[in-house]
Amino acid sequence: MKILVTGAGGYIGSTLVPLLLENKHEVLALDRFHFGRDKLPKNGKLYCLEADIRSVKRNQLESYGKIDAIIDLAALSNDPLGELEPSLTYSINHLGRVRMAMLCKSLGVDRYILPSSCSIYGFQEGEVTEESAVNPLTVYAKANYRCEQDVLAMADEDFCVTVIRQATVYGLSRRMRFDLAINGMTKSFYQNGKISIMRDGNQWRPFVHVKDTSKAMLLLLGAKPSKINRELFNIGSNDQNFQIYNLAERVAIGVGLDFNVEWYGDPDHRSYKVDFSKLKRITNFTADWNVEYAAKEIWDGIENNFVDPNDIQTITLKWYEKLIKDGITI
Repeated sequence: MKILVTGAGGYIGSTLVPLLLENKHEVLALDRFHFGRDKLPKNGKLYCLEADIRSVKRNQLESYGKIDAIIDLAALSNDPLGELEPSLTYSINHLGRVRMAMLCKSLGVDRYILPSSCSIYGFQEGEVTEESAVNPLTVYAKANYRCEQDVLAMADEDFCVTVIRQATVYGLSRRMRFDLAINGMTKSFYQNGKISIMRDGNQWRPFVHVKDTSKAMLLLLGAKPSKINRELFNIGSNDQNFQIYNLAERVAIGVGLDFNVEWYGDPDHRSYKVDFSKLKRITNFTADWNVEYAAKEIWDGIENNFVDPNDIQTITLKWYEKLIKDGITI
């Protein structure tokens, strides 16, 4: 298959693209490459297109020939960045991706996968499934939910639309992020000898390794359209729902140090446990990676200079603030 991946140079994209190439797919990587082009491998079946999902032209995509599927990752990628300029977040995360879905449908693309987020569940009592009511609390979550609704409405027999709600992603990546819970905890432990936790530590959150969410997307690309068209899937595993305090304890185990914590901020009002059994039932997905592995992986990545914990690019909000200050249009 020839697969268009938007946001291909980002945290997930830079892990997903090599996986697709390893599985003999051709990849068209569309990105504005605000984090550079060096996050993607050199490969004869990889084509890079520097473009914006809000303005990319039909003929730009047509020039690469028949596209079989799109994974539409391009987005401002977390709550703090989403709040920086709400209208910008809606223009990219909602309207930009809806535009991509419409454009790809008009080009005869067979499959569209929208990576959304479990954050749209907001604050919930008990465990939520794909059928549960949503409660998006932030601009980022609200934009994702609006996009979900609009792209699902485009599905028909010739255009298979699948929405995935990802758990909080973690793990080492070529475009590293330390503004994600497990990654940030590991960095904090490495630099300060203690883990920083947002009060009060009792909030529930689901997690998924970046290699596992990439694997789930690969499985969905190979699934029968009748099984996944017009469907929502939570992406993660039931055994990786954690309360944040217990999560921090696991990070300490992973790096082999005594647990030491410092508190910051006001209590986090987002709390939700998520059921992931639908994904397993339809695709036989199982998670290969866990928190302890990732903490050691990230620690070693810092030790071996694979990632720089002080690189401003690893904190997405700070990097975009610098780009804006430097006169770069987002």
